Amino acid sequence: MALHTAAKLLQELSMVEGDELQTHVLYPNLYLLATRQKTNVERALIDLTTFATKSNQQDNPGVVFGIATAHLLLKQTQRARNQLKRLIKAPWTLEEGEYLERCWLLLSDIYIQAGQNKMEVANELLRRVLTYNRSCAKAYEYLGYIMEKEQSFREAAGHFENAWKMSDQSNGMVGYKLALSYLKAKQYTDAIDISQSVLTKYPNHPRIRKDVLEKAIANLRS
Repeated sequence: MALHTAAKLLQELSMVEGDELQTHVLYPNLYLLATRQKTNVERALIDLTTFATKSNQQDNPGVVFGIATAHLLLKQTQRARNQLKRLIKAPWTLEEGEYLERCWLLLSDIYIQAGQNKMEVANELLRRVLTYNRSCAKAYEYLGYIMEKEQSFREAAGHFENAWKMSDQSNGMVGYKLALSYLKAKQYTDAIDISQSVLTKYPNHPRIRKDVLEKAIANLRS
């Protein structure tokens, strides 16, 4: 349904004059990427790469984001990372801020998945995102993952709590991670409160009851 609605909007935007980069290049190709169909992803990659070369827009954050996303969907992580690294030191501007933020978040995700030796770079990128957008739930979430991997569970809980609040307490996975961090930090009452909050919204959550709620209750009783 969402893709169908997007397709209709793209047809309307194609008639609008103005920012042709957005309406005629980025939006149509981001739509192709959203379908996650290999032929569409490959088509978007070719279109974006050709546009970047012909128009000398290789460092445009929107174009870089699209190309990197295509590479990731094609399981070409190294190529995606090489694209995103072009913008690792890019200055933030209001006009390019949205896509620049997306690029930094995507690169942070790749570095977090890569392991411990890249955590510091990911941390710096996420701090930069928050410098310009203090309400970025995804940045807080990724910082929580970094602290979790370092077994700094109180710090992880602080970041997951911010992500939980900034997402309007609507992200079940963030709620789970927050409750789990509270449990590991031995903040059992907080773990119970968050678990119950998650279960109110997602009563069929597959893990939080056994992984967190029951253990937190048992620890309080012991």
